[in-house]
Amino acid sequence: MIGIEFTTFSLIGRCERTGMFGIAISTSEMAVGSRCIHVAPSVGAIVTQASTNPRLGHLGLNLLRAGYAAPRVLDEIAASDAFVERRQLGCLDTTGGSAGRTGSGNKPWAGHRVDRNVVVAANAVVGAQVADAMFTTFQKDGDLPLWERLLRSLEAGKAAGGQPDGETSSALFVVDREPYATVDLRVDLHPTPVAELRRLADAYFPLVPYYNLRPRDPNVPPAAEWLAARRHAKA
Repeated sequence: MIGIEFTTFSLIGRCERTGMFGIAISTSEMAVGSRCIHVAPSVGAIVTQASTNPRLGHLGLNLLRAGYAAPRVLDEIAASDAFVERRQLGCLDTTGGSAGRTGSGNKPWAGHRVDRNVVVAANAVVGAQVADAMFTTFQKDGDLPLWERLLRSLEAGKAAGGQPDGETSSALFVVDREPYATVDLRVDLHPTPVAELRRLADAYFPLVPYYNLRPRDPNVPPAAEWLAARRHAKA
């Protein structure tokens, strides 16, 4: 089959307790975080991959805003797209409803896993074990923050084999109730982007409360001082 194809594995997750949405993803091309992730607080999340068309993500979010459930959103996207069999799509709505679609033109192994609050999608990976590992991992440790659950799931997919020739970029994006992201981390043009995403996350995750506080109180100390004081208080 002639045409651009990106080999990708991803997971959309929703936290039942907080209502947060997020996506973790890795692919063989650069800048996956800018093309495939579509998330809006109190609306839902869409992932578009394989022969990616970002317009479909924006269409999906608009349909979610109009009150469409996740399966109907993917039906409408599929009906609107002449190349839908070259796409891979996932959707979560605010009720935890989920849907996935793997077009017949995706390269093997390609498939998805769907349950309440979670959609895993993978194409051109080493095998079904990649999707299965991500799916199983997300459903563990439900008390952890959503960003940690998503990243652990992505790591599980990589540990299960990921893509045959490795990955180049990865991203992690989580929203809460604010119009801006709670977590937005990206790695590009890196030989081990999932491992690098973990390195960045380990530095950033302890600061999530700080970056939520600072917009409301600009008098808080610099991040390093705030973090040191917090650690001292816990010692």
